[in-house]
Amino acid sequence: MGVMRIGHINLRVLDMKAARHHYENVLGLLPTDVDSAGNVYLKGWDEWDKYCLVLTESDRAGMNHMAFKVESEADLDAIKAKLEAASHPVEDLAAGELPFCGRSLRFHIPSGHQMYLYAEKEFVGKSVGTENPEPWPDGLKGAGAHWLDHCLLMCELDPEQGVNKVEENHVFFRDILGFRLTEQLMVGPGHQVRAAAFMTCTTTPHDIAFVGGPEMGLHHISFYLDEWADVLKAADVMGKNKVKIDVTPQRHGITRGATIYFFDPSGNRNETFAGLGYAAYPDMPVITWTEDNIGSAIFYHTGELNEAFTSVYTEGV
Repeated sequence: MGVMRIGHINLRVLDMKAARHHYENVLGLLPTDVDSAGNVYLKGWDEWDKYCLVLTESDRAGMNHMAFKVESEADLDAIKAKLEAASHPVEDLAAGELPFCGRSLRFHIPSGHQMYLYAEKEFVGKSVGTENPEPWPDGLKGAGAHWLDHCLLMCELDPEQGVNKVEENHVFFRDILGFRLTEQLMVGPGHQVRAAAFMTCTTTPHDIAFVGGPEMGLHHISFYLDEWADVLKAADVMGKNKVKIDVTPQRHGITRGATIYFFDPSGNRNETFAGLGYAAYPDMPVITWTEDNIGSAIFYHTGELNEAFTSVYTEGV
């Protein structure tokens, strides 16, 4: 079936103690392990694999890598064959080289971001179990995020120089990894330049998104909440904890998601995302936003584009 879903993000943080407070007490993720190198592993209460986020202390913020889960070893074999047929460099790693995971593939996508694929990760289970479960567990902290929902990567875009890593990533994820395009932002004369691409391997509006900018980077990682009221509660939690908020509760035109953007103590942008938006079945027609409506596409209520929203982001490698 190809890629099944997002697996985890490895973030670099400047101060581990401050980062742990943020991700555990503000977002409500649960710590599951700390390895000998000091990397901290966390998961959402509604997730069953060992981790969705790895925190690595560093002198610079940003993302080390992202990882997606495939259904079986056969999917790894099939994707490896596609990469090799396209002469795209790929490493086939033994079990354990990606912590707590089975065999994995490691490669760089066209924008330069590092990506892993794996079929197995240590199972720990949901906090509510799987037999006659309660709707949510007791003792949740902060926003009580359910799971890692998606990530958005900044990709080099310079149409005058013929550079469009958004388009290259779109083609790579479609042809090699089996993702589908759900929404796109088209700019330039005749709306011929794809400046943003939202892609899914499930039925959600996006599992990953690419947006054009002057250089590659990590725009944000996003965690799922149930509904609008939970987004407002998350904003309250951030206010209580003096978290730097980037965008107060809003709705996106793209994906229809209810959202709030904020920064972790290292400057990595986070999002809490609520509502499923729509069901992105394979036969759903692609939704197109044009440059003259970019404000409403991103911030539907105000229709005004906050320039810092696309110009401020952390490193992607």
